[in-house]
Amino acid sequence: MPYRPPLVAHEYFVADPPELPVRERGEGGLSALTSAELVAADGAEVMLKAVTSAEETLVVQVGVAGEGVIRVRLSEDATARPRSERAVGLVSPGTYARARAEVAPGAPIVIDAGPLRAEISLSPWHLRFTDAAGATLVEQDRGHVDISGRLRTLPFGRSSSAGTPVAYHESFAAAPDEAFSGFGESFTRLDKRGQRPVMWNFDAFGAESQRAYKNVPLYLSSRGYGVLVDSGAPTEFDVCQSTHSVVQIVVPDDVLDYYVIAGPTPADVLDRYDLLTCRPSLPPKWAFGTWISSGFCVDSQERVLARARTIRERGIPCDVLHLDTYWQADGHWSELKWDATNFPDPDGMLAELDGMGFKVCLWMNPYISHLSPTFREAAEAGYFLKNQAGQVYVADCWHGSFPACGIVDFTNPAATEWFKGLLRPLLRQGVAAFKTDFAEGVPSDAVAHNGMSGADLHNVYTLLFNDVVAGVTREVNGHELVWARSSYLGGQRHSAQWGGDTYTSYAAMGSTIRGGLAHGLSGVPFWSHDAGGFTGRPTDDLYVRWTQFGALSPLLRLHGTTTREPWEFPEVEAEAVAALKLRYRLMPYLYSAAVEAARTGAPMMRALCVDFPDDPVAWQADLQYLLGRDLLVAPMTAPEGTRSVYLPRGLWVDYWTHEVLEGARYVTVSKPLDQIPLFVRHGALIPVQEQRETVDVPAEIALVAFGGGDGTVEIHDADGVTIAAATRDGAELRVAVTGPKRVTGVEIAPVAGAPARAVIS
Repeated sequence: MPYRPPLVAHEYFVADPPELPVRERGEGGLSALTSAELVAADGAEVMLKAVTSAEETLVVQVGVAGEGVIRVRLSEDATARPRSERAVGLVSPGTYARARAEVAPGAPIVIDAGPLRAEISLSPWHLRFTDAAGATLVEQDRGHVDISGRLRTLPFGRSSSAGTPVAYHESFAAAPDEAFSGFGESFTRLDKRGQRPVMWNFDAFGAESQRAYKNVPLYLSSRGYGVLVDSGAPTEFDVCQSTHSVVQIVVPDDVLDYYVIAGPTPADVLDRYDLLTCRPSLPPKWAFGTWISSGFCVDSQERVLARARTIRERGIPCDVLHLDTYWQADGHWSELKWDATNFPDPDGMLAELDGMGFKVCLWMNPYISHLSPTFREAAEAGYFLKNQAGQVYVADCWHGSFPACGIVDFTNPAATEWFKGLLRPLLRQGVAAFKTDFAEGVPSDAVAHNGMSGADLHNVYTLLFNDVVAGVTREVNGHELVWARSSYLGGQRHSAQWGGDTYTSYAAMGSTIRGGLAHGLSGVPFWSHDAGGFTGRPTDDLYVRWTQFGALSPLLRLHGTTTREPWEFPEVEAEAVAALKLRYRLMPYLYSAAVEAARTGAPMMRALCVDFPDDPVAWQADLQYLLGRDLLVAPMTAPEGTRSVYLPRGLWVDYWTHEVLEGARYVTVSKPLDQIPLFVRHGALIPVQEQRETVDVPAEIALVAFGGGDGTVEIHDADGVTIAAATRDGAELRVAVTGPKRVTGVEIAPVAGAPARAVIS
């Protein structure tokens, strides 16, 4: 009997990306730039008329878009713009006062952006990017031609099918040891070499594949640069998969519009990326406390209040109660109205919760069931996306588990105002924030109010959705926090974001860590995940290990299809709550790291390459991270309680045992269930506070010195900046404090060689 592989179910999605036509053997349509001539030079930008191998005439524009940033555009029309701009601008190029274009006969054109330079050879065409000293950072691939003369990589040019242009493309040469990361919340290995991410937001069905809820067409290289593509289209990056020495980029848009961004470090790239897009939005401080969810379970006012009282009675630190789908009536999950039976007095409930120190977050999404009276109202007013026949596009947005829905069309200003009107009364009642679920379901063949196709709207739709919710929240509550599942380029203006519907397994927790690290390297510092996993009930040990990971993540929420309330895991409640208490003790440190992230764009949850970009292992070690600058976290990803941890160069102190370990090597770490592998940079001063049930602005803090050498720490809070500077003087550590907070004491961790005492001045 011939071999037959096992049957594997195909994955079906509610909104698949449109596929580009595939050229048949011998078919034409592929063009590459062969030469160009200068048309105009204007300050720090040049315009070139280019000729392709298909005898087309295209326009190339190369110019400075900021210090260390160079923009490249290829199109048929110099005025062409990415089609997503009809809905929202993704990138805003800047200027650089010392930028210049050097044009001399017989020499390459040089575009100088300070730390980054572009060298353009006109005939034959070639584009190379260097640092200020002239060392190559990245250059266009010169084309891989096989023995038959056929191009095996996509050149700088465009492709047509049936005489119609369908995509532009670019290819960059990749060094053999070059690593690449970014591309949004990608759950695969941190180094994307050998992968082929497509920028298309999926309902990802978990966190264990290349499908992503949040795509960002930005990648960072270990050679000290980044590449950003300005397009909402389903751009594809072939990261050394088809050809190991080439990164190929395919953009099915009206223009190829990309930016090369100088480093040399990932933090430098992200800082410049923010200048092109926006700075991250800093969540309100209470959002850094524990969020405890109702879970995907039928809920009621009585249960919510009982949950709140139990949290306080058991001394569990918590600031936010999240009410998921069942704050609304079953079958009416899109109407944004309280279930009057289960929540007879939401005003009274919200007031009582506020008195206990709780904020409330409500689940919602932009889809409305076709069975809902609200659907009829919105359909008659023209507030939904349409199909090709001009009727409401009724789509299966829930994989068949919920009635088909209309999708609110946020390109329609009237629909936007109508939707805000549904949210505003809830905020005025006392709701603090919304969880903005879904938004990955715009079908590619839909038609929007502004004329955009669903394919062009699909990725940027989530930005419009979260803009609406953040805007009305800011209007009523004075902050712009949303808890978003989907995002896209520039989405760091929406804090916070979480990792979607993960499975309850150690493998899923591991891929979730990878997703958070990649998303941080894509410019989004305020990220979270469903602690405990989402689907099903975790084992007791996994619940604790994932809660520990959550407690040492930028933001923390306990949520799943079943309860994640600590007392529902009685055998391990103490260990889980201890992790939450550790988070609250470290709150001065965590919030200071958050303020720095909002200011600089560098993530709170930092892949090791952020701080050690010249260490090749730092681009590969993707199951651990630095939380802020001084804490190294390695969540336990195996039930046996033992794992391998890479310590970067320098000295590191085991948080629990105070053992000093030499870095630049892997160590094997075993920890009991009540301890997460956690290390402190030797010599660090870690600000801490007394245990609280809720996040506040303490007037007094303490410091813990790990190693007791010279060092400085900045503590950021709503009352200002406090600076503590430590100086070692023999057996004494002298700490000078300036700023609003009173440092009540300095604890000397029992580290070998530490000073005997500390004096505060």
